Amino acid sequence: MFRRAPRTRHDLQQPIDPRLIFPRVVEHVSDRSISGRSSGEICLLKLDENTRMAATPALPCLSLSHAIRDAVSLINAARKGIVLITNSEGRIIGTVTDGDIRRAMLSGIQIDQSLDELQRVREDAPQKPVTAPLGTPREQLIRLMQQHQIQQIPLLDSDGLPAELWTLSDLQPSAPRELQALIMAGGFGKRLRPLTDEIPKPMLPIGGRPLMEHAIEQLRTAGVERVNISTFYKPEKIVDHFRDGSDFGVDIQYITEEQPLGTAGALRLLERPNELLLVLNGDVLTAIDYKALLDYHGDNGAALTVAVRRYEVNVPYGVIESDGIAVQRLVEKPSFHFFVNAGIYLVNPECLEHIPLNQRFDMTELIERLMTHKMPVIGFPIHEYWLDIGQHEDYQQAQQDIRGDRLKRAA
Repeated sequence: MFRRAPRTRHDLQQPIDPRLIFPRVVEHVSDRSISGRSSGEICLLKLDENTRMAATPALPCLSLSHAIRDAVSLINAARKGIVLITNSEGRIIGTVTDGDIRRAMLSGIQIDQSLDELQRVREDAPQKPVTAPLGTPREQLIRLMQQHQIQQIPLLDSDGLPAELWTLSDLQPSAPRELQALIMAGGFGKRLRPLTDEIPKPMLPIGGRPLMEHAIEQLRTAGVERVNISTFYKPEKIVDHFRDGSDFGVDIQYITEEQPLGTAGALRLLERPNELLLVLNGDVLTAIDYKALLDYHGDNGAALTVAVRRYEVNVPYGVIESDGIAVQRLVEKPSFHFFVNAGIYLVNPECLEHIPLNQRFDMTELIERLMTHKMPVIGFPIHEYWLDIGQHEDYQQAQQDIRGDRLKRAA
């Protein structure tokens, strides 16, 4: 839950520094306890008579003129999955969630565009944001959020200004959804030879550590405890380094392919899981938000979610469009964009029944088979850092990015 730190009318006109969402420390100025807040005050938690006081974080608020990129930064920093859009008086006129941004990206919106442009193309944008008065009982807030199928709700003070922000998980904590991961690490890495002559591609050092170690660390941070690793090419190099995973804070199980099974075939070698399965290629370096992926998958009722990345193609020539011999249009040096497969998938257990046993089978084939059976397959656009290390220039780029601390969730 967040509470609002006071802002003057002048402050409301200024760009919001994302750092404001973190607690600040102020001098002890009152004997008042945390419950003794009057309108416009910072809520203070009294420590003792002689110590400093910790101010509660400010709410994640932006104006329509801010870029979507600013909202991404604020959502990542606040970890509430939402920003509140306010007018010059500080009143809420809209909200934007992480899922709203990703769905808009699929329709062609780019994160350098404004929140105003985002709101204009959103078909699901509510005419009036759902709010509640400050002091609304917990049970009533839960009913309100369930009624409107929302995950967050701002509370307004007596002046109609946002004072607190609650999420459904704040009010009604639930058991974490069970999730295990499978890292596909069996490829030969032929395009990276001679680097991969004696070592599998997922074990190539990036910033002094194997590439796959970065992935496992991120999975552990996201709360994934069980990691399966599918191996084929030089499996001993992987097993000797990671062993049972205890040194890396996870439980690692190995799946050894007797023959290359493609990017999906190894899934059938798993014991039938009861939980969701997060599948990722072992040659991907990314800062994807796995919690956001999990929420997106569940909110949209998907059987399989594939992470996608925007890819632009710039044509360095004028492009002619013609009808027979007649020129219809000339476009000078156009740009085209596509969404490409990012090599990260979230898969429901029932999807594994559609994978043949002990046969080469790729994720693209699985996706096509699921769509044939009318099972919902959706795309999750990545705006976080992402790099597929397939060639030598990609490997050099990864080294530079690690040194430059580019593995951040912001795009």
